[in-house]
Amino acid sequence: MTALFPQNAETLPKLHDPEFLVFIRHGQTDWNAEGRMQGQKDIPLNATGEGQATQNGALLKRYLDGEGIEPSSLDFVASPLGRTRATMERARKQMGLAPDTYRLDAQLMEITFGGWEGATLEELAEVDPDRVAQRRADKWGFVPPDGESYEMLAERIGRWLLTVDRPSVVVSHGGVFRVLRGLLEGGHTAKVPKYDVPQDKVFVWRDSKMTVLAD
Repeated sequence: MTALFPQNAETLPKLHDPEFLVFIRHGQTDWNAEGRMQGQKDIPLNATGEGQATQNGALLKRYLDGEGIEPSSLDFVASPLGRTRATMERARKQMGLAPDTYRLDAQLMEITFGGWEGATLEELAEVDPDRVAQRRADKWGFVPPDGESYEMLAERIGRWLLTVDRPSVVVSHGGVFRVLRGLLEGGHTAKVPKYDVPQDKVFVWRDSKMTVLAD
C-alpha cells in the first residue's frame, strides 16, 4: 500500500478539505481522569463523561439551529469503542435524533499503545525509562511495544479522511483528533501529538476554518 506522505515528514499534507466536518471527542472515563494510557481498551464513560457528552450534543444542536442546518441531513459516524458510542448516542438524543441510528467505522478507533495500555507514564518511567525517554524525544515517530505511532495513526486516519464526501459528525478519540487536525491544517509533526483536545468542546471545520464550540 502506497504511503500517503513520506516517512519522517516534518509537515503533514492537507489531504482533503471537507465542506463541513464536526468532531466530538468521547467524554471522560476513569482512565482519562487517572492519566492512564487508554488506547483501544474499552473503558466506559464515567459520570463526568456522560455529562460532557450530553452537553456537547446541546452545543452542537444550538450551533446547527443558528446556522439553519438540519441535524438529520448530516452523516454521523463513530469509533466502535463503547465510550465513543455512548457519547454519540447521548449527543444525538440532545439533537432530537434516534440515538442508535449512525455508522461505525473501525478506522476511527484510538491509537493503540499496545503493552502500555492501562499504565500511566509515571508508572512506565519506573519500569521502562529508556522507552519513555524515546517517546518524549519523538512522540510522533515512537512506537510503543505492540502499539502504533502517531505517524502510523495518521496514515490510517488519512485514508479515512479521503472517503469523507458529505457533511459529517464524527465521534472519536483524542489521538484521532490530533492527527485529523494535522491533516486538515497541514500541521507540523512535532506539534501534532501535543494538540489539546478538551472533552467538553465541539470542533467544527467549515470553509477551511476550525471553530470551537463551548459553553
